[in-house]
Amino acid sequence: MHTPINTWLIRSPDICGGRIRIEGTRITVNQIVALYKQGYTPEEIADQYPQLNLAQIYAALAYYHANKEEIESDLAAEKYEAEEAEKEYQRAVRVV
Repeated sequence: MHTPINTWLIRSPDICGGRIRIEGTRITVNQIVALYKQGYTPEEIADQYPQLNLAQIYAALAYYHANKEEIESDLAAEKYEAEEAEKEYQRAVRVV
């Protein structure tokens, strides 16, 4: 059976902040790429996300390599948002 690769990735404005993700999941390409950039192999990423198959992981990685600037920008934005949330949390903890 033939499965077009472009059916594995989807973007929905109301899910995962509109970031591209694996169809049928809330796992974003960014999540896959973050592990990949930490040195995980596609097989090791599959161990982390057993609901995904290797083809889905490779599709996410192919998207990353074809759209590196977009994904790197998303990753930087996510890092910034996480840092700002941590600062806000630390301020709230000090107040209490």
